[in-house]
Amino acid sequence: MASGVNRTGGQLAVQHYPNVPELVLSARQLAAHRPELTSLREVGASRAGRPLYLLSVGHRPRAVLVVAGAHANEPTGGATLLHLAERALRDPHLRGDTSWHFLLCADPDGASLHRTPAPRTLLDYHRHFYRPAGPEQPEWSPSVLSPDRLPPETRALTAVIDELRPYLQVSLHCTDLGGSWIQLTKDIPGLAEPFAKSAAELHIPVETGASDAAGWPVSGPGVHVLPGPGTDAAYPSLPEDARRTTWHRTHRYGGRTAIIEVPMWAGDLVDEAETHPAPARAMRALAGRLRRDARLVEDILADALPRLSQGGGGGLDGPLLRAARWALALVPGLADDWRRLPPAATSRAYIGSVDAFGRRLPLRAAAMLLRVLDEAGDRAAPRLELLVTQWSEAFADRFRARWVPLEHQVEHQARTTVAAAWHARVQADGDRAPD
Repeated sequence: MASGVNRTGGQLAVQHYPNVPELVLSARQLAAHRPELTSLREVGASRAGRPLYLLSVGHRPRAVLVVAGAHANEPTGGATLLHLAERALRDPHLRGDTSWHFLLCADPDGASLHRTPAPRTLLDYHRHFYRPAGPEQPEWSPSVLSPDRLPPETRALTAVIDELRPYLQVSLHCTDLGGSWIQLTKDIPGLAEPFAKSAAELHIPVETGASDAAGWPVSGPGVHVLPGPGTDAAYPSLPEDARRTTWHRTHRYGGRTAIIEVPMWAGDLVDEAETHPAPARAMRALAGRLRRDARLVEDILADALPRLSQGGGGGLDGPLLRAARWALALVPGLADDWRRLPPAATSRAYIGSVDAFGRRLPLRAAAMLLRVLDEAGDRAAPRLELLVTQWSEAFADRFRARWVPLEHQVEHQARTTVAAAWHARVQADGDRAPD
């Protein structure tokens, strides 16, 4: 196969993160190999006109939908998707009476801007970083935009959900540094055990206090269930509401969604369950650092903007600068949330997850702004590059970052997806059983 995933002695070998053209070529090869079982078709186009492809294996009415590439900076899902597609094709027991459908990349425009060939350090990762502003993210845009303003990638994804009516949607995500965790729109009883077993076998820590799921009900260690309507958000200032994303579209048809996170670099401090000795004080300190770091980036941006304006070009309204400004705009409200509100949890793992979140936001803004300044040859670029370097190294040192082999990232996501499909099927059959 042409992608970073190939067969070696009957085992899956993962060479690198496949880009979108490699994903498409591999999907075409799979479809050509077993045309009676497999199809590849366009289901929409991006804002820039790039096609969105759906690879389907099997023809059964019960469906599982697997989505990769919803966040441009989270590349593991593409390799996992190919692994799962190959497995579904060669394993009739996995297919059973279920068809498997794979959206190769939900945001091909974003994927064209974030490049992660084979990073070896967090600095490598951030040198070519891109994560779109919230309204431009296919899964998240419904939480911040009215239906008439949704991007075409979102409309294509929701149309696929409406067509397939999957009993399970799996969205493949990865975090830069931390542990593995799952978010569920409805509980999937029994999933926590195989998830934890897989993580342990592959030496991937389970993130027990993920700040992304602060205050949510817990189904098992690292397995979080989105709260129902009317529940107060842990961070009221953040504009997105996970309950209004495309994840909940499956509920119209009795389905549910599992969001599977796996780390590129593991941080073995993310599973410390003991209580932090002073969580409120720690949160206030993290809020202060967040404001200070963001101000450093904002000062460089303010200094460079007049020169960028004079230089012309598309940098001022381009996606990199839009995304950097979006990230920086989140900081004041988030820092206030951390200062004013009681902590949503008090474990060391949770405070550590907030620490990581507070490092990511200004670092990502700085990394994207640096790309703009480098392209413009602006004199502020060296100063910003120093910040990106120092912050990347400090992030790695603080959490004792260790690279998770790509084949382990893929194997863990794939195992968890298969377990989620099996247990969700059992749950769906139980829900339909007569009294």
